[in-house]
Amino acid sequence: MNKEESKKMTKLAIEALEDKKAEDIRVIDISDVSIIADYFIIASGTNRSQIQALSDNVEEKLGRAGLNLKQMEGYDTANWVLLDFGDIIVHVFDKENRLFYDLERIWRDGKQISLSEVTEG
Repeated sequence: MNKEESKKMTKLAIEALEDKKAEDIRVIDISDVSIIADYFIIASGTNRSQIQALSDNVEEKLGRAGLNLKQMEGYDTANWVLLDFGDIIVHVFDKENRLFYDLERIWRDGKQISLSEVTEG
């Protein structure tokens, strides 16, 4: 998948998260600092049910767009669900674990981009 396709899929993932009322959605472009993916999407949910619903919606929307989920971790406990779509990796946290793991700080060498940069156009 090229970077433009990754950006389109990132937009779809953001829409899927927004549909289910995810909080504090962030996108980090890690393409220049890592070979594992182009984009990290980080979002928060308020409880286990919502975090699972967010994860399900992202998987469904991207799946319909032809992007297959390669791996999912943490769905049952739902305090940190990782959805690996290859060039896009979605992290859905509860508030406590998001603060604890602080991926935004760990991946600070990546470029945090505004949602409008991804969703417009």
